[in-house]
Amino acid sequence: MLLYCIRHGETTYNAEGRIQGQLNTPLSGMGLRQSAAVARALSGEPIETVVSSPLSRAWETAQPLAQALGLTALPDDRLKELNAGVFQNLLPDEMAAQYPEATARWKAHDPDFQIPSGESRRQLMERGTAALLDVMRSGRKSAVVVAHGGVLTAAFKGLLGIPAERSPFMLYNGSISLLQLTEGSHAQVRLLVLNRIDHLHDADGPLTTRMGDL
Repeated sequence: MLLYCIRHGETTYNAEGRIQGQLNTPLSGMGLRQSAAVARALSGEPIETVVSSPLSRAWETAQPLAQALGLTALPDDRLKELNAGVFQNLLPDEMAAQYPEATARWKAHDPDFQIPSGESRRQLMERGTAALLDVMRSGRKSAVVVAHGGVLTAAFKGLLGIPAERSPFMLYNGSISLLQLTEGSHAQVRLLVLNRIDHLHDADGPLTTRMGDL
């Protein structure tokens, strides 16, 4: 089974480095162009289903591709970005000034530190991993998931057996990564493509490179 994993297009929050978490932030003009570029890149693939985070920035990214494929996108709440709690809607400097202790603990990468009024890295990894596994075990040969940098990289760690406290992946807005679930008694997940961005060169603008997007 092949699973194409797409990080949503850019938002104005991405562009200024503001923390989104589970806020409903729409795509910027650049983000809309990126979502159209994703649709062009994958419209010829034999994709059988499109599953998306219901947050607006992911849902808007999924629509052009679903329409190009003649499919209806399906929402999955487990694909939402990290609930960043009290950090949401803040710039990093504001976060550090208003919540210095919580910010220090978050930056220490303790996987079980739960953001006040939010969730932990391990909680994010567990729900993201479960969501991707359900799609990969659905019996389809090829599918798309449209989600967020934080939840996708967390799920990659869970699927590949990488500890929750590590952060080895970075995803661009509008990037495409590809996972494969092999068949047989010793089924395993392989990461075939990480952070493909060649399709974005005609999106006309700089790429957003933030790790995840909270």
